[in-house]
Amino acid sequence: MSATRTRSGESAVGVQGSHSADTTAKPQRGIQALESTGVLLEALVAAGRPLPLNALAREAGMAPAKAHPHLVSLQRAGLLSRDANGNFEAGGLSLELGLMALQRLSPTGEAEPEILSLARATGLSAAMAVLGPVGPTVVRLEEAMRPQHVSLRIGTVLSLVNTAIGRTFAAFLPEAVLDGLLAQEPVRMAGLGVEGRVAKPASDYATRLATIRERRLDTALSNPVPGIDTISVPVFDHTGEVTLVLALMGSTGSFDTSFDAGPSQALRAAAHRLSWRFGAVGRGD
Repeated sequence: MSATRTRSGESAVGVQGSHSADTTAKPQRGIQALESTGVLLEALVAAGRPLPLNALAREAGMAPAKAHPHLVSLQRAGLLSRDANGNFEAGGLSLELGLMALQRLSPTGEAEPEILSLARATGLSAAMAVLGPVGPTVVRLEEAMRPQHVSLRIGTVLSLVNTAIGRTFAAFLPEAVLDGLLAQEPVRMAGLGVEGRVAKPASDYATRLATIRERRLDTALSNPVPGIDTISVPVFDHTGEVTLVLALMGSTGSFDTSFDAGPSQALRAAAHRLSWRFGAVGRGD
């Protein structure tokens, strides 16, 4: 019996008629050579860029002489191709399979486990919002175990100017789209308009959005809801557009909202995982 290590870290049996200790489930038959081929594909995905033979073999923990025939077969199957410099990259069949997988993804469905995990791990309320026809709209809220006076509800439409979730969307919207949405700002929760008494002047607002684009994170501290702090991060899809915003919320002073603190890091890690799943290579970093 031989064993390989899957991406999840669990041991998978490469079979020669082996029997599991669990008599209720028989082991699946597999082909060891194909599992080795899969290691090469995983190494290329992890690199996120075309690689030459030696580098790809090294990343896969395989001798180049062993890796070469696997790579030749992957090229013949259309899963890999080579660029003008001879580097291996995704082939046409890989691209078709990837697009098929992306088309079947439900962003909100994929994000559901992350929202639950964030709430349980941090003890804070976790929310997910999408950009609806009227603006950023809360579609999922997992409330904290500790009582909090969070005014968000499913369906709440948030200000693009005065909330962390709204500003996070605004930072990555095309200018023409953002201008159109800002014209409707007074109808949203805490939407006092760009010229409102709480809203920042236009120049400061643009600077704030530029900072969000750089940091991939925004905070709202006891504003617009007194006594509640919020951290929010964007999730991107394969087109490079923001598809979701995730947020953590808690009572002011009850958790650290700084960029390098645990809650922010947990939130950014969840967004990175989702962006990767949605095909946004390089955008969720």
